[in-house]
Amino acid sequence: MRKGLTAIIGGGAAGICAAISLRRRGEPVIICERMPQLGKKILVTGNGRCNLLNSDLGEAHYNPVARDLVRSIFVKFGKAEIIALFKSLGLEVYSQEGRLFPMTNQASSVLKVLEIELKKLSVPVEFGFNCSGLSFSKSGILVSSEAGQKIECQKVILAGGGKTYPATGSNGSMYEIARQLGHTILEPVPSAVPVVVRDSLCHVLQGQRIFAGVTSIIEGKMGKETKGELLFTKYGLSGTCILDTSDGISIAINRHNKSDIFVSVDMVPFMDREQLKNELIKRTEDKLAAEEMLAGLLPNKLCVALKDVFKDNDIEAAVNSLKHKRFQILGTRGWNEAEFTSGGVNANEVKPGTLESKLRTNVYFAGEILDVNGDRGGYNLGWAWASGFVAGQTY
Repeated sequence: MRKGLTAIIGGGAAGICAAISLRRRGEPVIICERMPQLGKKILVTGNGRCNLLNSDLGEAHYNPVARDLVRSIFVKFGKAEIIALFKSLGLEVYSQEGRLFPMTNQASSVLKVLEIELKKLSVPVEFGFNCSGLSFSKSGILVSSEAGQKIECQKVILAGGGKTYPATGSNGSMYEIARQLGHTILEPVPSAVPVVVRDSLCHVLQGQRIFAGVTSIIEGKMGKETKGELLFTKYGLSGTCILDTSDGISIAINRHNKSDIFVSVDMVPFMDREQLKNELIKRTEDKLAAEEMLAGLLPNKLCVALKDVFKDNDIEAAVNSLKHKRFQILGTRGWNEAEFTSGGVNANEVKPGTLESKLRTNVYFAGEILDVNGDRGGYNLGWAWASGFVAGQTY
């Protein structure tokens, strides 16, 4: 056993940062990665552009139960430190509405500078290592793989990710390792995910995008409200405003088996009720045909699809239909289409400021394996970089 060796289980964003953190301090480390290459999920983030971070990085953008833990990590390694890290790696970044991207607009550039640093620091990587368990003794920790590989170490960082994009290596297998250690796993469900709706409007308008406002309604209670792109699909609804409201919906449906779930869609969020009503009255007075009543306000395809809202010449009812169109949510799409995981290792079972397990000495957690779920816009990668680096700082 190499004295002080740390085994990092998972070679994604958090695991790579943990390795860099340790090696820059002169500590021996090895990355154990199930896939044949590191950082595959990094390559798909930000639609291939890698939304590294958000300039408004703070705990308020994360699930409430995790905010104290998130704050304790960002105090040690926050926005400034993350930017400085990538600057030290030679990566130039720019900001777009608060979201930070590599100047190249290529996620592959981010992974490349990280790989160069790992090579420079002589970090060994054990590929094809599918961790099957940890065993403990007075001399340290033995990490075993399904293929029979064994690594003796004194510290372990579990950074195996969540369950999104399983083809990149995040298959949720680390939850079972954490459970074996006595940790509580809050059932993982897909987050930032499209929803399934059975409505003729979705079928007719599939592929159509509009700017809309969306509010989730869970068992009669109004939930999160967002504005953004709404995409009609053959299976239901997607787009940024759906992804941004989907967390509570997914938890209600997939974790708690609730069925009374809706979204209310405002198809003309740029006009209030009175403005829309007056405009529609004017168009009625001009004797416009039903399919022309929304011309200039919505794409032509929607004007035709929504013509029936004017069939009774009831402007008040038409306004309600346009400002509060309800779609019942039957389910969510799966892990291959979700951006993030909601759930994981109970955040209250790790120590603030270090991420060490409260149940097992010298076992640390980093990244999406924890029940830490951020908003879209660079918050989840921000957590991965920060939690990985901090987990590697403590010995």
